[in-house]
Amino acid sequence: MNFHILTLFPEMIINALHTSITGRALEHGHIALQAVNIRDFSKNKHKKVDDYPYGGGAGMLMQAQPVYDAYKSVADTIPSEHKKRVIYVTPQGYPFNQEMAENFAKNDDLIFLCGHYEGIDERVLEEVVTDYVSIGDYVLTGGELAAMVMIDAIARLVPGVLHNEISAETESFHGELLEYPQYSRPEVWHNRKVPNVLLSGNQKKIEAWRLEESIKRTKERRPDLYQEYERLQRCKARLMKKKILHMDMIELINRGRAVIVLKEWDKILLKDKKTNIFYYTGDSSDLLMDLDDETRYSIEEIVLHQVDLVEEVKEILKKEDALFCYQAVYTQKERMPITGLYRADGKPTAQGLIIRPLTEEDSDKISEMYDLVDDIEYTKERILAGCMFGAFLNEEFAGCAGIHDDGSIGMLKVLEKYCKRKIGSALETYVINYALQLGWTPYAYVVVDNMISLEMQKKLGLHLSKTPIVWIA
Repeated sequence: MNFHILTLFPEMIINALHTSITGRALEHGHIALQAVNIRDFSKNKHKKVDDYPYGGGAGMLMQAQPVYDAYKSVADTIPSEHKKRVIYVTPQGYPFNQEMAENFAKNDDLIFLCGHYEGIDERVLEEVVTDYVSIGDYVLTGGELAAMVMIDAIARLVPGVLHNEISAETESFHGELLEYPQYSRPEVWHNRKVPNVLLSGNQKKIEAWRLEESIKRTKERRPDLYQEYERLQRCKARLMKKKILHMDMIELINRGRAVIVLKEWDKILLKDKKTNIFYYTGDSSDLLMDLDDETRYSIEEIVLHQVDLVEEVKEILKKEDALFCYQAVYTQKERMPITGLYRADGKPTAQGLIIRPLTEEDSDKISEMYDLVDDIEYTKERILAGCMFGAFLNEEFAGCAGIHDDGSIGMLKVLEKYCKRKIGSALETYVINYALQLGWTPYAYVVVDNMISLEMQKKLGLHLSKTPIVWIA
């Protein structure tokens, strides 16, 4: 991702963002930063960029010409195929939040326009700005600090910046709940003791306590978030009536990624905040008819949980492709046994097999996957996100598996020469145990005619949905 900041104080931006996590991300090339001095584009011999506003009033206004020329100096260098947004940092904008950060993180280039004085000539804003964004209902002397706040929040969502995307998914605002209180050593500080449950070693009790504290804190500090949490929990209760069929939607809620688009009794339409994939369940397609045109046209993919509604939904959404899959779910909370498959300590097994997370340093292994994966760039993204795992037999790459951006496990591939050595089972077991470690319920989509995979799911102890779900695009 490329960040471009149009500012009167470029050194302020450069000095601040070249530190800590953003500094390391810049150093490793996960993000790029360009600070453009608007004053360099002034045609005034004194490099003046402001003037009095028409109609009178206090203060000065930034002129359109230097702002526009600074913008063009950046925009003209951005490839036409890149997704870009131009963000004007202003107290008059929409409030910045985590969902907005996630949406901005999906772009290739973000141009931030930082105002000063009484603002910027409206004409240039109308011509170039796509988003008006505020970080709060107060006024700063300029937009630089606000831009840096947004860049920090957005950058950490870019694959590779945190080395593991899970870090970005398990913090405050996860699941519409604020994060629970955290404690470190010493055990007693200023006569305040760490809660006993955190010292108990009982993980189930610890998780229950954390959830209770998150709910309590959210009720007190953010009742608006708590109301949405309650709505999602009511949806979840409905979905749990057919748990295996709806595990993708249930986990979407559990992992804090679900937005309720529409709900009417047992008819539920959710959207994944991260991928913008929609999920629908209901005894009829009536609810989808209630969508406004903007939402209907924004649906690129929808996961349908009633196979008999496929043709109706395709007609309503004007879609053509449908992929039928069974949902496979591992319902146990305990980790799967790994005896003879791989070693938990990361050392080779007797046959020389190691399974470990793939990293950027494994980029040369990508070439060996070309015959295995449909989208090599997507696979690279999942590696950067810390969600791809490789099997190595006697230090030679043998196969891979991972977690999709929609949260399902999959991408299981084994090189032909290493087939029939239980490497596929070892990889899936590893990924399932990894998901369990994160507190997730592991699930996968298996195409209905993939008999080899279906049989493996059963052998590993996963439960298959009685009826297929359908991906419509």
